[in-house]
Amino acid sequence: MCRLLYVNSKIEFKISDYLEKFAGISKNSKEYQGHGWGIAYLQNERWNYYKNVKPIWEDDLTKFGMSNRIIAHARSAFKDEGIVVENNMPFYDDKYIFIFNGELRGVKIKEEGRIGAEKIFNYIKRFDKGSIKEALNKGAEIITKKSSYVRAMNIILTDNNAAFVYSQFNEDEDYFTMNYKLSSDQVIICSNPFEGEDGWNNIANKSLTEYKCC
Repeated sequence: MCRLLYVNSKIEFKISDYLEKFAGISKNSKEYQGHGWGIAYLQNERWNYYKNVKPIWEDDLTKFGMSNRIIAHARSAFKDEGIVVENNMPFYDDKYIFIFNGELRGVKIKEEGRIGAEKIFNYIKRFDKGSIKEALNKGAEIITKKSSYVRAMNIILTDNNAAFVYSQFNEDEDYFTMNYKLSSDQVIICSNPFEGEDGWNNIANKSLTEYKCC
């Protein structure tokens, strides 16, 4: 399954500094994460998007410049299928940005989308009545009930102010546990802690957490 990264900081940072760490995590993952990748990054109060079907560790990660907020995804395609750049995350609209890691079996929902993750994004937005956090909680709850088995469902969903992290898994705790690192001026969320760095904590299983900076 996929790897996820989110960084929000009061102080601008070099995007490549974080992407290089994320690329190392993806390359060294026990499951292959080389079916493409994508990033959304904020510059001059405007979101920019980039996707590539090549593995993140084979791309030029120095071309993105500076930012104070990014959300990135390295893809491990289900059954090695649908490997085209259009299926890469992040998925987004004019309000929200979405990335997903997990596997659902026997899902019985009807929704538009090229792949399962996009369908989940669109399904969650059905319940948005002014609070995307409440929509995420309700949508994930119904999806769980309408699935025969949830191996894992990890989601990072952002709006203009915060990131909302939903985490649920029923096996392989070491692989699916999300992690976060907080300081007075920064929040980092990632599928794995950065190697050699202290201060990381686990995000609880079966939880929904809001992260603002800072």
